[in-house]
Amino acid sequence: MTVNAPMTVRKVLRMGDPRLRQVAQPVTVYDTAELHELIVDMQDTMAAYDGAGLAATQIGVMQRVMIFGVDTNPRYPEVEPIEMTVLINPEFTVLSDERENGWEACLSVPGMRGIVPRYTHIQYRGYDEFGNLIEREASGFHARVFQHEFDHLQGILYPDKIEDRLSFGFTDELQAADA
Repeated sequence: MTVNAPMTVRKVLRMGDPRLRQVAQPVTVYDTAELHELIVDMQDTMAAYDGAGLAATQIGVMQRVMIFGVDTNPRYPEVEPIEMTVLINPEFTVLSDERENGWEACLSVPGMRGIVPRYTHIQYRGYDEFGNLIEREASGFHARVFQHEFDHLQGILYPDKIEDRLSFGFTDELQAADA
């Protein structure tokens, strides 16, 4: 008989909470019980909210840990799958100066969305929970999700990056207006 561990869904901080504006601190020790527990909690929380990614800062943990991945997701029905990824102490390099505008939403800014410009082609690197190097190139939605979660670790929320304030609002209202 298989016993499933109970899910631990953490509270997601919302815009206005000052912790979301803090810069996360680097992780210095990998493969610890605390780090593994944090990652499981982040995965459970992201799944419970149908998110495509989550930064540790969004649940009040000021460490440079982010997760992202999409297989099928009702919030993002049209996007290509992205392998579930745990990334610790991430960094990235822009491979093309080309930027693309795209709609973004965020678990920390519930019920709203806006058009945000993001680099279309990047290379990122970081470490998994065991300290193994992960290095990938990303484009499209994959690059967008990475940059969105990376911003959280810098204390930046997507509304900070919106260039046209008329392209920001409540999801229901924007959909009703066919925006």
